[in-house]
Amino acid sequence: MSRIVSFRGLIADADVERINLHTIDGKTGYRIKKFQVMPNNPTADNMEVTIKIYRIHPGSPTNTIDFSDNTLLAAAYIENHDGTSSGFSNFTNAIIFDNSMVNQDIYVSSAAGATAGSDGVNYYFELEQVALDLNEATVSTLKNIRNND
Repeated sequence: MSRIVSFRGLIADADVERINLHTIDGKTGYRIKKFQVMPNNPTADNMEVTIKIYRIHPGSPTNTIDFSDNTLLAAAYIENHDGTSSGFSNFTNAIIFDNSMVNQDIYVSSAAGATAGSDGVNYYFELEQVALDLNEATVSTLKNIRNND
């Protein structure tokens, strides 16, 4: 039986936040089911920001998105130029790779675009919590170890 757990927060530009999910035995897995973002100041002019969720610490946050990166779990982009709110309708249209199961901590990163900054971004995501058997827990943990090398 699975249950949904949720996390929310406000992340500053060029920051990485750790979401503590690990357990001693690793037999609890998580899959992202929902990911939504909204700027701290929705009426701010000239704002661009990329928010991503990773299975390992991404290092310095960037505003590039690479779907071939197997450590990327979800990504979202917000854009607002000259107060036009051109990206407002896209705040909830994040990309989620929901077939990715994790049993270790995950990381949320935020990076402003090249031409505009950000006052910070609110994020909200839901994880499906799943009980893993010993083999599933081992595979998930080994994937994390391999991705950290």
